[in-house]
Amino acid sequence: MTTPAPTRAEPADTPGFGLAVAAEAIYLVNLMLLPGLAFLVLIGLWLRHRHDAPPLARCHLAQTVAASLWAGVLLVVANGLIVLIGGYQSPHTWVVVVLYFTTCHTTLICFGALGLARALAGRSYVYPLIGRPCDAR
Repeated sequence: MTTPAPTRAEPADTPGFGLAVAAEAIYLVNLMLLPGLAFLVLIGLWLRHRHDAPPLARCHLAQTVAASLWAGVLLVVANGLIVLIGGYQSPHTWVVVVLYFTTCHTTLICFGALGLARALAGRSYVYPLIGRPCDAR
């Protein structure tokens, strides 16, 4: 008589799976499609679920909110640098814009893609450099 192989739990069965995936997807929408509006939706999700969400969802919400705030800070810094080097009419503006998008913005999108992949796998993820530690509650 053969024993059946142990069944693996599906990632979607992990508590907080849907909210974790939603947080990561909304973060990417904020960066690429609807900046501002998607940020407000993400903040709304965080305010609503930050205390009662399962650990997986709470971790992904914390990462995406922190990364979104960092994205805003980096955008303000890039604009400040543009103003300091001569304003938006200066030819140096394009150097700052290209550097910002090829380094900062692309990195934030990669973090979001990795976070979404981990959320879809039912696993937590802490963004490198800008992430917040996930609690063990």
